[in-house]
Amino acid sequence: MPLQGVQLQILDSHAVMDNGIVQVTLSKPEGIVTGIRYGNIDNLLEVINDESNRGYWDLVWSAPGSTGTTGTFDVIKGTSFDVIVESDEQVEISFTRTWGSSQAGKFVPLNIDKRFVLLRGSSGFYSYAIYEHLAEWPAFNLAETRIAFKLRKDKFHYMAVADNRQRNMPLPDDRLPPRGQALAYPEAVLLVNPVEPELTGEVDDKYQYSCENKDIRLHGWICTGESVGFWLITPSDEFKSGGPHKQNLTSHVGPTTLAVYLSAHYSGEDLVPKFNAGEYWKKVFGPVFMYCNSLYGGGDPLLLWEDAKEQMVTEVQSWPYNFPASEDFQKSDQRGNVSGRLLVQDRYVYDDYISASGAFVGLAKPGDAGSWQRECKDYQFWTKADENGFFSINNIRTGDYNLYAWVPGFIGDYKSNDVVNITSGCDIDIGVVVYEPPRNGPTLWEIGIPDRSAAEFYVPDSNPNFINKLYVNHPDRFRQYGLWERYAELYPNEDLVYTVGTSDYAKDWFFAQVTRKKDNNTYQGTTWQIKFTLDSLDQSSTYILRVAIASATISELQVRVNNPNANHPLFSSGLIGRDNSIARHGIHGLYWLFNVDVPGDRLVLGDNTVFLTQPRSTSPFQGIMYDYIRFECPSSSPTNKENSEFC
Repeated sequence: MPLQGVQLQILDSHAVMDNGIVQVTLSKPEGIVTGIRYGNIDNLLEVINDESNRGYWDLVWSAPGSTGTTGTFDVIKGTSFDVIVESDEQVEISFTRTWGSSQAGKFVPLNIDKRFVLLRGSSGFYSYAIYEHLAEWPAFNLAETRIAFKLRKDKFHYMAVADNRQRNMPLPDDRLPPRGQALAYPEAVLLVNPVEPELTGEVDDKYQYSCENKDIRLHGWICTGESVGFWLITPSDEFKSGGPHKQNLTSHVGPTTLAVYLSAHYSGEDLVPKFNAGEYWKKVFGPVFMYCNSLYGGGDPLLLWEDAKEQMVTEVQSWPYNFPASEDFQKSDQRGNVSGRLLVQDRYVYDDYISASGAFVGLAKPGDAGSWQRECKDYQFWTKADENGFFSINNIRTGDYNLYAWVPGFIGDYKSNDVVNITSGCDIDIGVVVYEPPRNGPTLWEIGIPDRSAAEFYVPDSNPNFINKLYVNHPDRFRQYGLWERYAELYPNEDLVYTVGTSDYAKDWFFAQVTRKKDNNTYQGTTWQIKFTLDSLDQSSTYILRVAIASATISELQVRVNNPNANHPLFSSGLIGRDNSIARHGIHGLYWLFNVDVPGDRLVLGDNTVFLTQPRSTSPFQGIMYDYIRFECPSSSPTNKENSEFC
């Protein structure tokens, strides 16, 4: 039996797309998704909500000169409706909102064109949007933009974000008093009397379900009663800000599912793009795919997750899509490819070149080394090198880029000096490129693994009164609420002391250097010690302490050597970081690398101590997550690698 063609019905205040599998109703001309009919459910979206609070694009913006990550929240409502494509194979409709000077101060100075697409035979629909700022328009900041869907709370109770991150979820009612008790911040709620008694005593917090951009391909909800799933599939992260490791929200209690394109979560104001007057900007966000599936004739509803994973693979393999009608979305034949090989040269580790196995290699807007993690206006294209360092980056939009990379196991960032110009149909082989990570001399000692995460350090068990059962005995145990408070319990009076050669960083190095809560509800900064022994010493030379930081929140790193009371530290970072990863269970935020010169005359033969102080102390969430710390001997001939006269 042939598949039904796609039909479009235009009513007075709504437009309805229908292909016989899924029916999507949108308000006209606003472009709010008010209804999704699928299977035996007349509307997957929350019918008790106002139509404007079901399926929508939104943004947060602020006036130029504003600081921070907040602003005016705006559900984007179109003022004009157009049919772009109408055929048996495809319907694409557009809802636009154009900006004029009469709207100054009322709306963000952007032209926004929201598109919705339904294809023949497709068990779901697509959405993308084109944002444009004209050069003659005023400046503004854009803190966030996304698409959101609020599903029916009487239907969708089971949420899946990954194979090992899925569970029955609380109801939104459970988060409200008296069923829920707000904790240290509004997003975290203790369930004291939930509708489902087995959830009593658990913490619900949307940040516990965050993911890195590179891993946000599929998430959503299952209605177990009707065996229906609703999934949000993101086939590419090229249009997301901050690169592959930037973390964003996914699905959470509502039941809510999101595609977040731009946000300041786990980064702070660094990831809030600021557009100047006179600056032209245009960007396509999406498309993303809203996929619906069902089981007919019974079966385990969790099979819907497995089916959705197969659909996700299909969508990823189909990228870039060939159906979007906007000329601003470049198709495959308009894009280019880059390939090459990345090697590492660190002669204190190995005499020859080292293959950059597992390196993250990407193209992003030209800038300084590592600038990609704060880049939030343009497109980025990333891949992972194979075990021999070979990489291929395909389907890159036309434009000028730098090649960037970082290599697990090595500190710092690689950046090519040459600009890579991508033209339609190009296939560029850049050959072999070599990354020389920061290094002055042999390693005397090191703590941790240089992987831009604090996950390898000691993550304590959560307070049993504040658990999420999903993360008990889970690899992501750092996602439990309140772990920052365990530090003061483990170190009530004295701070952490780590002894090189004796201590084990997996057991003895707390995952975050946080403040200590005092009895009067105030906080104090903390000073950690690293004790080590020098059997030989060159007091006329300079040693190097390299400190790679995985996260910082309104913090300062002060380094002192052998004198904790020195008025002036040997090094101070100054105030750094606003990524809030400690509170949001992120285990990392933005990456920082500090290289501290330690004069040999500050050291002594025998026992030495490095003091790491984080003095800022007005909040429980201020602190530093370390990635990796290395102490290097003075520069010497690399032929002996880890051995030298003074090491």
